[in-house]
This record gives sequence, structure tokens and C-alpha cells, in this order.
Amino acid sequence: MKLGIDRLLAGDAGAGGALAARGKAGLLTNDLATTGDLAVSRLALHAAGFEVAVYLSPEHGLGGRAREGEHVGDGVDPRTGVPVASLYGDQVRPAADLLAGLDAVVVDLPDVGARFYTYVWTMSHVLEACAAAGTAVVVLDRPNPLGGRIADAEGPVLDEACHSLVGRWPMPVRHSLTVGELARHWVRTRGIDVELHVVEVDGWARDRHALASPLTPWVPPSPNMPTPATALLYPGTCLAEGVTLSEGRSTTVPFRVVGAPWIDGPELADAFGSLGLPGVACTPYGFTPQVRDWAGEACEGVILHVTDAEALRPVHTGMELLRTVARLYPGRLAETEARGLQPGESDATPLERLVGRRGAFAAIVDGAWADPASLRVDDWAAATAPDLLYA
Repeated sequence: MKLGIDRLLAGDAGAGGALAARGKAGLLTNDLATTGDLAVSRLALHAAGFEVAVYLSPEHGLGGRAREGEHVGDGVDPRTGVPVASLYGDQVRPAADLLAGLDAVVVDLPDVGARFYTYVWTMSHVLEACAAAGTAVVVLDRPNPLGGRIADAEGPVLDEACHSLVGRWPMPVRHSLTVGELARHWVRTRGIDVELHVVEVDGWARDRHALASPLTPWVPPSPNMPTPATALLYPGTCLAEGVTLSEGRSTTVPFRVVGAPWIDGPELADAFGSLGLPGVACTPYGFTPQVRDWAGEACEGVILHVTDAEALRPVHTGMELLRTVARLYPGRLAETEARGLQPGESDATPLERLVGRRGAFAAIVDGAWADPASLRVDDWAAATAPDLLYA
């Protein structure tokens, strides 16, 4: 399999590659985006002589090390001397004067296939800014770690009343598209008048996910995404961020655990396990998070295990886990307050932004999405058909 970055470096990237190679470019990336042989992409481009005038960095900064939600400032990369403009902090899109004189902005970003992963929304702002500036965009594509079967997409579809940097425009939580396909979809459906080139992955099929055999090397795309199993569970377990539970950030198993000091681990494991949800099993688990909810306090809860990646429905799994906690411990589960806001975001609660719907907490607790069929997005296939690049 050859990633978009590999094809660009090999001179096999078509018109987009020619534009990136001959011109003065900006590069939206971080150091967690690597080539197929695990070189940091931007450093491989630098070594190959590509002229990058400015790095644009998403959440977690250019190095990919900043904490979630931490605002990052501009700077200069000490390894290349190239200036770095942060798009996660005081501004979320590049200014017109920054784009002036650039022939293109090249995008090489990892993704996990969940709507609330912020990297792709940073790209959406770049697409709009480049349209206004008359600057082309070249996306170096990568596989979706969750796989690309459109039938596996899970809602709810975002209501724009909940717009934020974890979701600006209508799409399901698990979207089944690649970064390049998302760019094509937004350019077409949002009327973004920008010259867009996508350098496709060679050798990826939609039914392949990050746990498929043979395994491809896993570079964590952000600090709390250590394994492919984490990524597969993330579209559901990330919902714990919106309520008074710890999702295990700062532990060795983030987004595979959910807990709180007031939970009885074996009790929760028995109750949740009795649901018999496909593709997942759980065992009692204790942990002490060092950040966010219950930082420094011993928590009890469960750890989730992916038993069948094809059968797993992570969004439904996450919602049912939250509903089980609410049923076992009446009055203990509540929504969290907003934190780490970005410019222009709605006043929706953190959980409403993640789910994409107002009233999400009551809906989950009351079982509005208890039937997995309620999370199907049957019209997503037709809505995205013109944008797909892979069979």
C-alpha cells in the first residue's frame, strides 16, 4: 500500500503532485503523519527538496504532543527553520496574508474516522480560506482506520445548531470516508470554490480497517490514541468526555475504559455485558486518571475489548454504556461544562457537540438510540457517492 505522501515523494501523484513539487506551498500536518516507511512526512518532504514556506498545525501542535484542547501558539520549527502557524488557539483558519504568495496548501493529516476528531475540521477551514485566497489545496490521502464501508456509518447526523470544531456540517459520527473524500464532499456540497487535488492511496480497499491482517504500522494520530483498538472504540467511548465519567486519558488505555469513583466495576461489567452487544466484551477495571474528570482519584469501571471489528458498532456501544451507568447509578451521571472553546463555536454543551444533537443527554438516558437501527444513516451512501475514491 502506498499512501498519498509516498506517491508524492515518488513522483507518482499526478497534477496535485506536480503543483506541490513546482510551487511554494504551505503544509497542514503534524509529526504523527508519517510515510509508509515511518519517516515523519514533513521531514521527508524537506529532505526531498519540496519548498514549504509555512507549516500549519492542527490540535496538538506541529509535534503532536500538546494536550487535548490546549491552545497552541505560532512559532518556528527548529529542525527546518520553517515558520509554524497554529490553527488551534486564537485562530482556526489561516489569514489571507499568510496564504498570499502560496501556490498551494498541502494537507497530510492522520484521522480516526470519527466526526469529532478535530483535524478534518481544521482542514475544512483551510479549504474555505484557500478558496477566498485563490490558493489550491492538495490532500495527500490516507486510509480510514475504521474502514470505509459506507453501510457501517453511524449517526446521529450533526445538527448545525451544535456546530463547533468537533463538527461544523451535517455528517454522521462514524463517517466511513477518508480525509481526501471528506475534502471532495465538502467542496461539492458546501460550494467551496477551490482548486482541489486528492492524491489517492494505492492499494487500500474500503473493507480494510486498522485491525485487519496484515497489520499496517500504527502511529498514534494524537496523544491518546495508542492502538488501533482504541481508534475503533473511540467514536463511542469519546462520548464519556461529555459527562461526569473518565474516559481514561493519561492512562495506558484511554478510550478503552470508562469509570468514576462511585461506580462498582463488577456490577457495571455484568450489566453492560448482559446486553450482548456485537463485537465488544468488557471486564471490570480500575484506574486513576491524571487529567480531566476525576483527576488523581481512583476510579472503578470497565475496560472494553474489541472481539469482532466488523460487527462492532462503536457509537451504539458508547451510548448504551452511558445509558447503563445512568440506570445503575440514578442521579450520579450528569453533563460536564464547556472547556477549551474555539472561536465561533455554538453554545451547545460538550455532549451535544459530540453527539451532534440538542438534548443529547436526555435522549441517551431515555433510550432514544437504544435500537442500533436508529443510528443508521441510509441516505449517507447516496449523499457521498460522487465523492468516493476507493472500491
